[in-house]
Amino acid sequence: MGLPPLAISINLSVRQLLQKGLVAMVAATLRDAGLAPGRLDLELTESLLARDTDAAIGVLRALRSLGVRLSIDDFGTGYSSLGYMKRLPISRLKIDQSFVRDIDSDPANAAIARSMITLGHSLNLEVLAEGVETQGERHWLRAAGCKLGQGYLFSRPVDASAVPGLLIGVAACAA
Repeated sequence: MGLPPLAISINLSVRQLLQKGLVAMVAATLRDAGLAPGRLDLELTESLLARDTDAAIGVLRALRSLGVRLSIDDFGTGYSSLGYMKRLPISRLKIDQSFVRDIDSDPANAAIARSMITLGHSLNLEVLAEGVETQGERHWLRAAGCKLGQGYLFSRPVDASAVPGLLIGVAACAA
């Protein structure tokens, strides 16, 4: 269809993360699908990582060695521990939508989000804002250094059959 290579994000539960053979299954799935490992982003909640940090870190390191990207989803809503954050082989922090909502008019959300963006960049991580719904939120985030976002401002959920048309439209806008 003339589209650039796509990336896919998948949420992992604690049971899936600690499932025996996960790394081999991911490697086989990437190979079978012909997907470059860097195009797969596995998303984990920080509360998931707080349950069995040492076991999780071992699996995450093995996944990163495959070239898979790892994100902490809903950052700031769980049990953040900066001590273990620095040990995680992650690529991206995803700021939870509860801190993005009204960010351009709520000083508390703005302060928290700015701190998260600074933390992420200081750890050489990408930072993505979830739940971006207004141009004001988008402009505030870009000005604060957050270049990635997802939310209704960009697209409402669509049926799988609508995805190719949506992607063609996005590719045309980017050209």
